[in-house]
Amino acid sequence: MISARIKDIDLKFQTDDALFSPHGIDAGTMSMLSVVDFLPGDKVLDLGCGYGVVGILAAKLIGEENVIMCDISEPAVDFAKRNAALNGVPNIDIRLSNGYDRVEENDFTLILSNPPYHADFSVPKRFIETGFKKLVLGGKLIMVTKRLDWYKNKLISVFGGVKIYRINGYFVFVAEKRSQAIKREKKGKTGLSKKLQRRGRLTNKESGRFIEDHSGK
Repeated sequence: MISARIKDIDLKFQTDDALFSPHGIDAGTMSMLSVVDFLPGDKVLDLGCGYGVVGILAAKLIGEENVIMCDISEPAVDFAKRNAALNGVPNIDIRLSNGYDRVEENDFTLILSNPPYHADFSVPKRFIETGFKKLVLGGKLIMVTKRLDWYKNKLISVFGGVKIYRINGYFVFVAEKRSQAIKREKKGKTGLSKKLQRRGRLTNKESGRFIEDHSGK
């Protein structure tokens, strides 16, 4: 049993050695959650939910009816359901799904994912490209990995920009679906202008985190 307090919420999770990070909440997941605010009106997709940390936290903060969780692993889905009940949010919609295969909704404000970054890029490529279509205008895709360049370039090409946080050895990417990104996709254009790329490197002195801001804002 794992016990944790995240965003002032006390949580407990049953796990199994066959699951990802069974003996403690993954540091990458915690790094991703540190830059996320779950707000009233959000609709959240926990993509690749594992035993349920992200989606269950979101449900505790904004209501279980506003959260969908999915994973390709049947044991992960089973434990996510157990943990949802254990934490008092038993009615979260938790689905066995290969990526977005059983996620028909296209109205998410937040999609969060800790993809399998040690494998090839086919999985995150699909997560990013399809994720753009699944978000409402102004919605955000948030991912955490230990790789920088491929994710940065892919997110810029699809979303038109990305903010990047370096936290505890991980890179957290925040890409917002904006009108100009939609126009860029329709025109078949990718990347940012050189002027916007030159604006990309900033330092957040208050948090001590290094940020690359390619959002163009």
